[in-house]
Amino acid sequence: MPHDHLVEMLDLDAEVLHEYHRELIGWVGQESADRPQGRPAADRPRVVDLGAGSGTGSLALARELPGAEVTAVDVDPDMLAHLRARADAAGLGDRIRTVEADLDAAWPPLGPADVVWAASSMHHMADPGRALASALRVLRPGGLLVVAELESFPRFLTGTADEGLEDRAHAELARRRHEAGLHMRADWAGLIAGAGFSAVTERRFEISLRPPLSPAAARYAEVALLRMRHGLEERLAPTDLAALEKIAAGMGGRSDLTVRTTRTVWLARA
Repeated sequence: MPHDHLVEMLDLDAEVLHEYHRELIGWVGQESADRPQGRPAADRPRVVDLGAGSGTGSLALARELPGAEVTAVDVDPDMLAHLRARADAAGLGDRIRTVEADLDAAWPPLGPADVVWAASSMHHMADPGRALASALRVLRPGGLLVVAELESFPRFLTGTADEGLEDRAHAELARRRHEAGLHMRADWAGLIAGAGFSAVTERRFEISLRPPLSPAAARYAEVALLRMRHGLEERLAPTDLAALEKIAAGMGGRSDLTVRTTRTVWLARA
């Protein structure tokens, strides 16, 4: 899938699922209100965004936590350039710095931090347990860890034939993720506790947006379905691939578009 489409999809996720993002960020803001041990009263809160992507979390946390300094970490320099441009456009460039790093290798100095945020990034780690242990070392005592994960890509289609095609595509993507060693259905609560965190809280967000939906939602569905189609190039029948491409191209004209997804979030203390 073209890189610019991935960036667009991440930005659209924030726009289309804005109620979920707003509720999550508000929850994190409430939980991080208490100053962790060891942070001088005059110091700004410090946030580390692991696998920051296009910057949705970094920007939202900078807005939610007054005066916070955010360190956005990602392995992709193009993503970080996009993030910096968004931060500058939002007037937050002086509070958000970017660090290019492979989090499967030795981490650069990132702490001490008050909040470590990892949204849809932990499942990409080669060894999530090791990454969580590294996150614990970054945090001050009493600092907050936020891990947000999704079980699969959102679903958009209704109608027997279209839903059947979407089901086949999701099943094949799940097999592909398993073969690639991704950890999308890991025992995150167990891994977080095993890394040494305490007070692990789990919250599940069931998201179901029904028609009529915005043009942004239609574009979100189009880009997401095209991503599925390109990711399954050698794994679905040619007729299914052609059907997915045709459906994606027609999303703007559908009156039955839905957006259905589940996000689960774990909060824990260092």
